[in-house]
Amino acid sequence: MGRPIIQYPQDMIAMQELVWSIKPDLIIETGIAHGGSLVFSASMLAQLDMCDAIESGMSFNPKESQRKALGIDIDIRAHNRAAIEAHPMASRIQMIQGSSIAPEIIEQVKQIASGYSRILVCLDSNHTHEHVLAELEAYAPLTSIGSYCVVFDTIVEDLPADMYPDRPWGPGNNPKTAVWEYIKSHSEFEIDKGIQHKLLITVAPDGYLKRVG
Repeated sequence: MGRPIIQYPQDMIAMQELVWSIKPDLIIETGIAHGGSLVFSASMLAQLDMCDAIESGMSFNPKESQRKALGIDIDIRAHNRAAIEAHPMASRIQMIQGSSIAPEIIEQVKQIASGYSRILVCLDSNHTHEHVLAELEAYAPLTSIGSYCVVFDTIVEDLPADMYPDRPWGPGNNPKTAVWEYIKSHSEFEIDKGIQHKLLITVAPDGYLKRVG
């Protein structure tokens, strides 16, 4: 829908299927970049609203929808913000600038999330073990039962170390190691390997975490 998105098409389809099955009223995303993922999420929420309207036989005003896509990024570039705010999906998008693991940002997100009942969480910002583990501790608990906390770029663990010479993450220090650490003490989540087995190619092996309790 006119904005670049930094995702594998397979994972985009997986997210579409999750949104359709969960029917969330809030999607929380860490990492905004060009805004393509936020727009994608917002467009799927728009489809849910349209389907609800068709099933109920009632018309609806998109600007009155309660469903939102909430994005957090430490640096929302001015040109990206302007493009997102000018997009037809803008009324469904809310953005917060700041570190996703800063206490004041976490508190702001929690306040917003308190007004929603079905929440889907996507983590895709800084990919170091420490950062992702802190994001999981902050945002995974917001995931509603039966929904998912999706941790992207866990594939870093499975790639050669020299693929990221200018990045602070790599094998042994990445989103997958954070996921493994997190689920050791959080039995309310389980890794849904069925999704990665279906996709065959994904940036998020062991990253589709379903909340089961």
